[in-house]
Amino acid sequence: MRFTTEQHLDDGVVERAFTLGEIPGILWTPASASAPVPLILLGHPPLGLRTMYPRLVARARQCAAEGIAAATIELPGSGGRPRWAGAEQAGADLRRTLEAGEQVSDEIIDALVLPLVDRAVPEWRTALDALLSLPDIGGPVGYSGGVISVGIRLALVEPRVVAAGLFAGSFVPRRMVEEARQVTVPLHVLLQWDDEGNDRQAALDLFDAFGSPDKTLYASMGGHAGVPQHAGEDAARFFARHLRQ
Repeated sequence: MRFTTEQHLDDGVVERAFTLGEIPGILWTPASASAPVPLILLGHPPLGLRTMYPRLVARARQCAAEGIAAATIELPGSGGRPRWAGAEQAGADLRRTLEAGEQVSDEIIDALVLPLVDRAVPEWRTALDALLSLPDIGGPVGYSGGVISVGIRLALVEPRVVAAGLFAGSFVPRRMVEEARQVTVPLHVLLQWDDEGNDRQAALDLFDAFGSPDKTLYASMGGHAGVPQHAGEDAARFFARHLRQ
């Protein structure tokens, strides 16, 4: 891990950009931390860190207000990272299917999501190794948001992730639903009830599939972009409860 820039935001949060090999990322730490702090890994859709930055930094500030650090990395095939042909073709197939008003097949969903999960989760784990080696980061660790299939896999295979806050979404491969049955960490799942890009019943079925004995579904009225502020505040309290015990 190599830090490339450092700046202090207006609320005192320290923001440091870094590279991990060829993977760019950002770490935010509370200004007043006097001891190693817990960490939340901030997931995001594959739209690029530059595009997602305003939303990511807002979430990081909420974490810092609870005395928790936050970090994110660029997803494979996103931002300036190399694409791979399979993902480009699956994306084109998805757009063509949606424009035709047809049902998206399992084959398209698998081709779109599973290679991303297989590439992204090992990178998150490598980033976690590097982040936990820093003197101001001590754990425990949570995972928040992003592509829900990435969150499912990471919560299943990474023992250092002790809680996860997930954003309900469609296009979840059947294999990931089966993996969700094995997830046992505490979960806080956010669902926008009228999300125009989300199959509500599929999201409810996935929530039911999770094996976690401690799981909460937080549903709010409104579309994808209408997440109310208090939903984010409730998620922050969830992580504070599980990461600052």
